[in-house]
Amino acid sequence: MTPERPDPDSVHIQSDEQLRAVASHTRHRILRVLRDGPATITQIAERLGIAKGSSNHHVKILAKAGLVAVVETRKVGGVTEQYYAMTGRRIELPEPVAGQPDTLMRNALADVEEAPPNEQKTVFLKHARLSPQAWDEFDKRVNGLIDELEQLTDPTQPAADLFVAFYRPKEVR
Repeated sequence: MTPERPDPDSVHIQSDEQLRAVASHTRHRILRVLRDGPATITQIAERLGIAKGSSNHHVKILAKAGLVAVVETRKVGGVTEQYYAMTGRRIELPEPVAGQPDTLMRNALADVEEAPPNEQKTVFLKHARLSPQAWDEFDKRVNGLIDELEQLTDPTQPAADLFVAFYRPKEVR
């Protein structure tokens, strides 16, 4: 049996430097901008409403960690503009170890909190008691919906994120 090869479109976070790079909410937001396509430091700063110097600082950290790279350079007037892009379509984080925060979930929750209130935002928490079989069936259906969402993606439309956490909480007795 041939071992499964990693997805070449994914960047697998492995080093402490990479973990620190993705731990910042600002850098998480920069990666979201670059997910839509290459952008300059100035374009990133404008889209996020941050200072150009801050944008530059965070992009350099992402580049040093191998998560973004310069993909194009253009001369505009007397200035050279560098366009940055993600080095992979997806970033895969390692499972957090006990006592370590789940960086992806914390950044996603911060995004939910910052999202403007409107009719295209659904947030809820539902408690249920499930047998192992019901758990497996629901988990399968949720993953099917996630796959379906990926198929519906249209790059010409506004971004939408799905934040899902299906888990068994620590029992309090």
